[in-house]
Amino acid sequence: MAEHNPVGQAALIAKFGLRVPPPAVTSLVGPGVRRTTVEDSRTVEKYPQSYAPEDSLIGHIKFALRYEPLQLGILAAAFKVADPRELEAWVRAEPTGAYARRAWFFYEWLTGRTLDLPDAGVVTYTDALDGKLHITTAKGITSRRHKVSDNILGRPGFAPTVRRTPRLEAFQAEAIDAEARSMIAGCDPDVLARAVNYLYTKETKSSFQIENEVATGQRAERFVAALRSTKSFEPTDPASLVALQNAIVDPRYAAKGYRDFQNFVGETQGGYREVVHFICPRPQDIHTLMSGWAEITTRLQGAVDPVVEAALVSFGFVFLHPFEDGNGRIHRFLMHHVLASEGFTPPDVLFPVSAAIIRDRRGYDVALETFSKAIQPHIDWRWTPAKEIEVENDTADLYRYFDATLLAEYLYAKVAETVRKDLKEELDFVAVYDAALEAVRERIDMPDRRASLLVRGLLQNHGTLSKKKRAEFSELTDDEVLALQAAVQEVMEERTSGDDNGDAEETSSR
Repeated sequence: MAEHNPVGQAALIAKFGLRVPPPAVTSLVGPGVRRTTVEDSRTVEKYPQSYAPEDSLIGHIKFALRYEPLQLGILAAAFKVADPRELEAWVRAEPTGAYARRAWFFYEWLTGRTLDLPDAGVVTYTDALDGKLHITTAKGITSRRHKVSDNILGRPGFAPTVRRTPRLEAFQAEAIDAEARSMIAGCDPDVLARAVNYLYTKETKSSFQIENEVATGQRAERFVAALRSTKSFEPTDPASLVALQNAIVDPRYAAKGYRDFQNFVGETQGGYREVVHFICPRPQDIHTLMSGWAEITTRLQGAVDPVVEAALVSFGFVFLHPFEDGNGRIHRFLMHHVLASEGFTPPDVLFPVSAAIIRDRRGYDVALETFSKAIQPHIDWRWTPAKEIEVENDTADLYRYFDATLLAEYLYAKVAETVRKDLKEELDFVAVYDAALEAVRERIDMPDRRASLLVRGLLQNHGTLSKKKRAEFSELTDDEVLALQAAVQEVMEERTSGDDNGDAEETSSR
C-alpha cells in the first residue's frame, strides 16, 4: 500500500484536508496491474502508474469523473476551497469536453455560485452521473447552460448517492414485488384480509419494539390506522409529519413543529456517563435540510427503483431527526409509504419490514452506523454547563450528501426476507387455522370462542395440548382430546409439508 498513492476523491481529501467521510471506493495508483479488492464493505481500486493524473484539483476531479462513483459531499467540500479561476480555465480550454462540463455543472449545482463562463455551445448532452457506476433517475433534467442531463437522485439541498452494485442489481432482477403478487394470487379474500390484518399488527408491535417500547392501547391503534392510510400520506407537508408524530408518541412529547434544539442519540452507562452514538443536525440547519429532504421525495417519485427510493427517503429522514421523539417509527412508516405509493406492495397489503429488522437488530445498527460513524469524526462538539450538546462547526453538508448504497442493499434484503417469511407464513397460518378449526368442529360441536382457543392452543404447541391448556378444557374427555389432536396434526402435516422445521415452528408459535 505504501507504494501506491491516492488519486481522485481520496486524493482531494488528503490534498486539501477536507473534513468529510472517505469515499466508499478508494482509488490508488502504483506498480502492478489493475486490481480491485473489497474489505469491510469498502472497495479499493488499484491502477497502474499510467493512470496517474496531474496532482492538482483539476487532475483529481477529472480522474474522479472518469473512473469513480461520486460522493457529492467530497466535491462540495473541494469546491469550497477551490479557486474558481482554475475551473474556468479548464472549461475554456476544453469547452466541448464532457468532464470539464460535468465539473462546471457540479460546481454551480453544489455551490449555488456561477462561474464566469458563457453557456455551452452546440455540443452533445452528457449525464451528470455515470449510469454504469450509479443508480440514477429514469429521466434527467436538462441543464442547457452546461449541456448536462441532471440524473442525480436528489436536489442541491439534499442529494445522497447510490452506487450500482452487483448485489443491488441481483435484488432488482429477483422482482420481489412480482413474487409477492404471485403469492397472494388466487388467495381467498377472507384469508388474505385476516392475514394482512395481523401483518399490520405485527409491523406496529415490531416498530415500537425496535425503540424498546411496547405498542399498547390507543398509540398502537393510531399507528395501525396510519399504516393503513400510508399511500395517501403527504410527506412533503411538514404539518402531515407533525400530525403523524403527534399520533404515535406520548402526548407529553408531541411536537408543534421541527425541533429548535440540539438532539443526539446515545445511552447512559454506569448510571451517570453519557455515551454519544449519533449527533443530529444543528437546529439552525434542520428547516433547510428538511426542505431539501422534501424535494428529494418529490424528485424520486416514479423515477427510480422503489426500494432504493424507500431507503433514501426513510433513512434520510431518520438521519435528520427533526423531532424529539418518534423519528424511528416515522422512518419505518416512510418505508411503507414509498413502497405502497409506488405500487411495489400489492394493494392493501403490508410487508412487515420491522419484523425482519427485529430478527437482525445488529444488522440494523450496522446499517445506521455506516452513516453515523462516518460523519462523527468531522463534528466538533462540546458539553455545555447545562449538560447539553453544542455543535461548533458547520455540519449541514455531512447530512446532505452521503453514500446510501449499503442502506439500499440492507432495505432490499429485509423486504425480500419479510415477503418470503412473514407474508408467506401468515398466509399459511390462516389457512392451517381455518382447516384445523373445521376439523375440530366436525368432531365436536363447541362454541366458536372455545373452538378457537382450542385450535390456537394446539397450533402453538405443534398439535398437542400442553398440560396448562388441557386443564382449561376439562369438559373434554381424554379420548376426545386425543382425537382432536390427531385431526389437527393431520391438517398441519398436510398444509406445512413443504416447510422446513424453522418455518413450521415460527408459524405454529403465532
